[in-house]
Amino acid sequence: MKFDDLDVKMRAFETAHDQQVLPEMYMVARIDGRGFTRLTKETHSFEAPFDARFRDYMIDTTAHLMNCGFKVIYGYTQSDEISLLFDVNESAFSRKHRKYISILAGEASAKFSTLLGDVAAFDCRLSEFPNERLVVDYFRWRNEDAHRNALNAHCYWRLRQDGLNRADATKRIEGLSTAEKNELLFSFGINFNDLPLWQKRGTGLYWADTEKEAFDIKQQTTVTVKRKQLQRNMELPMKDDYSNFINTIINA
Repeated sequence: MKFDDLDVKMRAFETAHDQQVLPEMYMVARIDGRGFTRLTKETHSFEAPFDARFRDYMIDTTAHLMNCGFKVIYGYTQSDEISLLFDVNESAFSRKHRKYISILAGEASAKFSTLLGDVAAFDCRLSEFPNERLVVDYFRWRNEDAHRNALNAHCYWRLRQDGLNRADATKRIEGLSTAEKNELLFSFGINFNDLPLWQKRGTGLYWADTEKEAFDIKQQTTVTVKRKQLQRNMELPMKDDYSNFINTIINA
């Protein structure tokens, strides 16, 4: 069989299940750390429940993904996950699922591993949304998940510090309301409202116009130019204010 014929034959198997995101659909990728509980708590012993060095690794990984060839207009990271919102007109790789998923998982794994100095892996999934409202709902969901996880994590690890084992600490907070969890922390002298916002709300990355002085060779003079620069926001709003914030980014 000639090579060209063999090539066509084999590529049919390789692309048989290709799926493309339809035009005018919003794409959001979620990239999650694989086996990060063991990696961060046992292998590398990051500080619990939150570690600034780990936070910075995740932020730098998010920034890398927003500069690796796709038009990403918003990146959000909390815990060991990253969410990316693509420009609605993004058309790289003909909007094929497998290309976005494989490239983003690979890029995230490579970047984080480089920062950590050890092997770390991420998986990736792609969501498609037909309108802005659902995009806002998605990021509102992840933002509120960050808040819930932060409250649980602080309760759990404070109980562990108090001598409880894994099972007992988990059982102690199981079924408690948000108010009761806040009261639990307060009994240890911790006011959840006073904890750093990035722990409770995650971190958002987005592009903003900045002014910069440059030298115009033709005119032989200094001019002011506008350039897009990636902003890192560790003081994100919550609830309806966060929804308005995401709407602003979508419609920028």
